[in-house]
Amino acid sequence: KSPGIHLNPFPMFRILLSSCIALAIGTTYGQAGANDPSFEPGAGVNGSISNLVLQPDGKILIGGNFDAYDGTLRNFCARLDTSGALDLSFDPGDGTNGMVNAFALQPDGKILIVGLFTTFDGTPRYAIARLESNGSLDPSFDHSTGANAGIQCIALQPDGKILIGGWFTAYDGVARNHIARLNDDGGLDTGFDPGSGASDDFANVYTIAVQPDGRIVLGGYFTTFNGTALNSIARLNADGSLDTGFDPGTGADNSVWTSTIQPDGKILISGDFVTFNGANQAHLVRLNPNGSLDLAFNSGSGANNTVWATALQPDGKIMIGGG
Repeated sequence: KSPGIHLNPFPMFRILLSSCIALAIGTTYGQAGANDPSFEPGAGVNGSISNLVLQPDGKILIGGNFDAYDGTLRNFCARLDTSGALDLSFDPGDGTNGMVNAFALQPDGKILIVGLFTTFDGTPRYAIARLESNGSLDPSFDHSTGANAGIQCIALQPDGKILIGGWFTAYDGVARNHIARLNDDGGLDTGFDPGSGASDDFANVYTIAVQPDGRIVLGGYFTTFNGTALNSIARLNADGSLDTGFDPGTGADNSVWTSTIQPDGKILISGDFVTFNGANQAHLVRLNPNGSLDLAFNSGSGANNTVWATALQPDGKIMIGGG
């Protein structure tokens, strides 16, 4: 929960599980759940992977805390072929100087990366950068001082604007407490104004989900949002103002790590919490579109430790992973 740019303060397997779940849903080979012997990563990374993203062409972006893949220099990010081998056509040069927490793929093939870094291939980039499809830095995505601390999560809107959440309290010198929206060129979108944003001594935004109607669900660790008491979950209007029609009551009693919008508008959230709005709901709940608990979703005593990841299957079933 510390706001500085340094190693991630939560277990490395959190996003690994999340990304692996998303990746697994996108591919089906042989017996369900069996290891795919055609995927051969060799020595793999020499550290930890915190994020994986499957590209439409089947190639796999990986980010985390490593400086080599299968013996080849790759600082904190790399791309793999479908076989698991390093994709040498993706060359980030010196890469970032700190951990990569998340990726977002743009429709034009460019790649947004966020994390705990201040340079990319020797060029100043403060916690966010955009890459060409070959891994080189996109100079058209530029910012002044960027985020003043790490970025944890990123989400793209259909209009190309970029939502970011994390430890930061300012972007390009403008106060933005843990949530901000950027224009396509990397500059701050001042039309998105969250007011005083997420607040707490250790506030953070860990997850952002954009609804089809443009409203934004965010989760993390906070006790107020723009002066309104809200525990770790909130929904914003498209302009960044608080959506007062979303009422989660007393909310979660600890951090919310994921927010997943179902096709019916209901919202799955998971995390460290063991109660939600006063009800015993261990680590996983589903909310109605108005923020109230969906009592038809009953996981009994739930998980016995943190749920770091959730993903929806096409048949409506839900995969979870965690501690």
